[in-house]
Amino acid sequence: MFNKLSFKIGLLFFVFILIIETFLFFILYANLANNRIEEVMNSLLARGNTHRDVLEDHFDQPTLEHVGIMESASEFIVIITDEYGDIIISSDPVEEDMMDVVNHINNDEIPTEGKIVDDQWNEGKYIATDSPITINGEHKGHVFMFAKTSYVIRAVDQLSNQFLIASLVTVVLTIVTIFILSRFIAHPLIKMKEATEQLSKGNHNVELHTERKDELGELANSITKLSQDLKRLKTARNEFLASVSHELRTPLTYIKGYADIINRPDTSEEEVKEYVDIIREETEQLTVLIKNLFQLAKIDQNNFLIKRERVELCEFLQNIIERIRPVLAEKKILLHVDCPNELIVFIDPERFQQVLVNILDNAKKHSDGGSKISIEVKQTNQHITITTIDEGEGIHEQDLPYIFDRLYRVEKSRSRQSGGAGLGLSITKEIIESHDGSIEVQSEPGKGTSVIIKLVRGDLNE
Repeated sequence: MFNKLSFKIGLLFFVFILIIETFLFFILYANLANNRIEEVMNSLLARGNTHRDVLEDHFDQPTLEHVGIMESASEFIVIITDEYGDIIISSDPVEEDMMDVVNHINNDEIPTEGKIVDDQWNEGKYIATDSPITINGEHKGHVFMFAKTSYVIRAVDQLSNQFLIASLVTVVLTIVTIFILSRFIAHPLIKMKEATEQLSKGNHNVELHTERKDELGELANSITKLSQDLKRLKTARNEFLASVSHELRTPLTYIKGYADIINRPDTSEEEVKEYVDIIREETEQLTVLIKNLFQLAKIDQNNFLIKRERVELCEFLQNIIERIRPVLAEKKILLHVDCPNELIVFIDPERFQQVLVNILDNAKKHSDGGSKISIEVKQTNQHITITTIDEGEGIHEQDLPYIFDRLYRVEKSRSRQSGGAGLGLSITKEIIESHDGSIEVQSEPGKGTSVIIKLVRGDLNE
């Protein structure tokens, strides 16, 4: 029995898989644990920066108390000090370890955007971040956020337990494999072993061709599919952050643009007020957009909430166009709108604005300077169609079926600044379909692109 090839291959297979899996599990665990710790710390810093941003706009007692009350109900602790380091408010009793962090801050080295000031989660009692408060260029104080290191340790321990269970299950399944080996499967097993070696080295172009219809044939096909999935997931992992930034870039561009205009010496007070209002609105839209990104998972569970209301479409379009027209003007792109008056739709204004801004932003990115973008609105017996037409570079026919897929980019060789990252149109399609509508893209390389949105007429629902 011990000299049988099947046993030797089985034993070798077991040892090899065990080593590889242990190695991969160790690396994966280390990466996930570090990512989880970094996620907690970045979340703590982001939370402090959010409070800092609110306080920079409203540095008053009610707002300070609101921040303290909000954090008192969370797992985190907030301490807000003035510019001299004196505590103004805290959400929890202040301990000595916290005071060490507060007193350690050197006003000559104030971080401009906030920073993690204590990340020794495996040594100290707390991890801490510092978000300085600056109003009109003047330092006003600090927002210190604290999280107990037990919170981080608990997250790491939970991850350890999951990996322990997964490791035990993997070992058991590997041992069982030895008992089902036989002589006639020795050759395909060797092939599979070689394939897994290639996968462990990062070669994801592995294919196992087999005519077998049994479990080994299925296993060979599964390894091939795994190779393809790993290749796709590796690409998706590298593009995910860029995909999110694609959705965030548009409102941030407007905020920066109007902020630059406000800083011009020739800007009147009336214009400043108008642009500040626009910046505030764009900031609110940015908050909603971030929330929408996290709600993508809820879309698949049919938990995506749409708050519809009666909207006069042409007026709604005009408001959006007024916001985006200055950005188009910088590229000398003419925007033409043809919209009959008194067209009523029942839509969620915030989400539908996200749709139209994303479509117009894509049209701008892929259009040359001096070209034209047209928006045509038409009404039929049952529907209202909104067609956005640009004179840009167009999309190849083979890409059209996939442009609404998440994380799909048409031109992967182009820069991130000129090409979408794959989430915008996916979110757009989900929002349109949640309005019981449809979206279609027609395009031809060199002749531009048309995006056609079809909605049910609002007056039919009244």
